[in-house]
Amino acid sequence: MTPLFAPQAYNNAWSNYRLHRACAALDPDELTAPLPSFFGSIIATLNHILIVDLFYVSALEGACVGPAAFVEEVPHPDMSVLRAAQRDVDRRLIAVTEDATLSDPARLVQMARDRGVQEERFDRTFLHLIQHQIHHRGQVHALLSMTPVPPPQLDEFYMAWDDDAQRRAPDLTDMGLSDADIWGGR
Repeated sequence: MTPLFAPQAYNNAWSNYRLHRACAALDPDELTAPLPSFFGSIIATLNHILIVDLFYVSALEGACVGPAAFVEEVPHPDMSVLRAAQRDVDRRLIAVTEDATLSDPARLVQMARDRGVQEERFDRTFLHLIQHQIHHRGQVHALLSMTPVPPPQLDEFYMAWDDDAQRRAPDLTDMGLSDADIWGGR
């Protein structure tokens, strides 16, 4: 399983990049407009994704920030600041998955919770985080369909087919990545 963690982390970063790029095309009023969703707006949902990422990624790194991650519901109301913060935590997640010691599937990850320390295996924690991302990105994707900005394609993965490689190349270049970074010797 370990060789699959890094490509999932890269794909997660790419999906966040594409979603944030689309959301950056909205004006501030559209980002904060009340919309029918768990968190009430696009910016609040994007902040929720980031907050949960910070909690879990810090735990995967071995230094969980604990309940402090959840103090502010919208720590980054400015889209450009939020975008930079998400990019940073995405890179941290990639780094964790590329570290063989940290990404050992059976390694126990400790997460400080209000009622104590929760211990879970790395693989279960990582997969939970990826599922959380997919779930809430889907919500933002649906919310974007209620705005003038079309939702981006998010259900692609890193297929080797040349057409797919050509379509993703501009995004990866802008992110400072390449297919070789993602797949390496995998």
